[in-house]
Amino acid sequence: MKWFFVLSIYFLMESSGLEAQDTFGSIRLDQEGFYPAAPKLAIVIGPIPATHFYILRGGLPDTVFRGLLSSPMHSLNSSLVTEAADFSALQQEGIYQIAIPGMALSFPFRIATQVHQTVARSALKAFYFQRASMPLEPAYAGKWQRKAGHPDDAVLIHPSAASENRRAGSQIATPGGWYDAGDYNKYVVNSGISTSTLLSAYEDFSGYFDTLHTHIPSLEKPIPDILNETLYNLRWMLSMQDPEDGGVYHKCTNAEFDAMIMPEAAQKPRYVVEKTTAATLDLAAVAAQAARVFASFKKELPGFSDSCLSVAEKAWSWAERHPDRIYDQQAMNRQFEPKINTGAYGDKKISDEWFWSASELYLTTRNKKYKPVLEKYFDEPFGLPSWSETGLLAYYDLIRQKSDLGLPIGKDSIRNRLIRMADQYLLSAGKNAFLTVMGGRKSDFTWGSNSNAANQGILLIQVYFLTHNPKYLEAALGNLEYLLGRNATGYCFITGMGQFSTLHPHHRPSIADGVIEPIPGMLAGGPNPGEQDHCVYVFHDPERAYVDSDGAYASNEIAINWNAPLVYLANAIEVLEENISNVK
Repeated sequence: MKWFFVLSIYFLMESSGLEAQDTFGSIRLDQEGFYPAAPKLAIVIGPIPATHFYILRGGLPDTVFRGLLSSPMHSLNSSLVTEAADFSALQQEGIYQIAIPGMALSFPFRIATQVHQTVARSALKAFYFQRASMPLEPAYAGKWQRKAGHPDDAVLIHPSAASENRRAGSQIATPGGWYDAGDYNKYVVNSGISTSTLLSAYEDFSGYFDTLHTHIPSLEKPIPDILNETLYNLRWMLSMQDPEDGGVYHKCTNAEFDAMIMPEAAQKPRYVVEKTTAATLDLAAVAAQAARVFASFKKELPGFSDSCLSVAEKAWSWAERHPDRIYDQQAMNRQFEPKINTGAYGDKKISDEWFWSASELYLTTRNKKYKPVLEKYFDEPFGLPSWSETGLLAYYDLIRQKSDLGLPIGKDSIRNRLIRMADQYLLSAGKNAFLTVMGGRKSDFTWGSNSNAANQGILLIQVYFLTHNPKYLEAALGNLEYLLGRNATGYCFITGMGQFSTLHPHHRPSIADGVIEPIPGMLAGGPNPGEQDHCVYVFHDPERAYVDSDGAYASNEIAINWNAPLVYLANAIEVLEENISNVK
């Protein structure tokens, strides 16, 4: 056949050492692979010297599929021109590569059920590697074992946080929790959305997570691993509340960032800084949600659910008395010593936190006193979730409830808003040269852009739950594939996954531990044309402004609030695989 002759010429070029016309990796695809009956797309970067593509079994000249490349697509986010290879009709399980005459072969990929299981589990276990105040033992951490760092059992009250019962310079214990990102500090605001996202994953897929094991040490009597991990951070968050008045310290931190050293080598004094409304409302929301989730584990954790609710209600009361305590680090540093120069997480708009915490407390208690706040902020437009934008978390929880909420605001209006948001994303995806929702708008590419891809995926899954329309699920899968290699950079942005993944994240343990490979399962920040780290970027356009360097904190740091939506998205896709397979 003619097309087999063309392939023979291609392989002759390869075996004779002749140079192909492009570099390895110009065929961009999900490097982990594809579900047998789900859609399958690869995106090819131009110029492309052929019109057809071929699927080979195991890298051998055994052609199992032949297809026609799409017409050229011009990217709105760079100068790239792409063409798509659609091989959805290929459903036989196996290991394959894509061949295009005159170009290098694609990375090998699998077609298999549960093809994203490793990603899903690794993303969750990455939180174990972020644990403060405890050693990571070889039995669980393997070659990434390390000693305990930051016991945080003698944390100083910063002068900004002083109160009558806790004077400046006195000490409190606030051990445990997750290191926030590539640094060793712990921030309530960012922990809030991260912890809530994991709790929501459990609420939506409890049967699945009840049996998902990630090989982590158990803290309590047997509870699901995702809750075991969440519990480790939640207990730290609870310790950040002043028991005297219910206010919550904004963060537990050094005065300056640590050097690129292991946790046990970091010995600088630690402080809790002033109480803020955002941190207090975040704890109120998370503790109320936790009270609801852990109510099913009263035998394993006696009294814990009740304690969470008590903390949540006390935090709410403090916020009512102090509705506008905004964290302004520069102003604080002008007034108090030592100056604090770590991450600020200074959220100046907190209407979304009010709405979120009121929703969680109302759903858990059904106390009508929270309804006026729900009604006050219900019509405010909320954007995609982030540490500073939590309103949609309330939407997700409100529509998750099956019983009548007794609210004058109906589920239908929430439902329609979410559907409109999802439909706008689907429309923009059609204009994207990589045919993913992520990248449909230039504004997708910000600091932590990869978390936008994951959070878009969660929104699409929530709308799938509302509509049962598989197009939303297919789009969510597309965003996971974006993170795994179907993107302008060609990188799989999840450490330890795929064949061409992030190797040098801005992450202190991965830099200082002497192990070549980074800790697996961590999501790099992703393309960020802001380039605030002033590293050398080869490309500056929105979708390619990424550099795999441990100094590139603006595009290559990791963070718990980026990994949490990855956990949700990857595991949700694994659960819903059969539903994706119904896409026609």
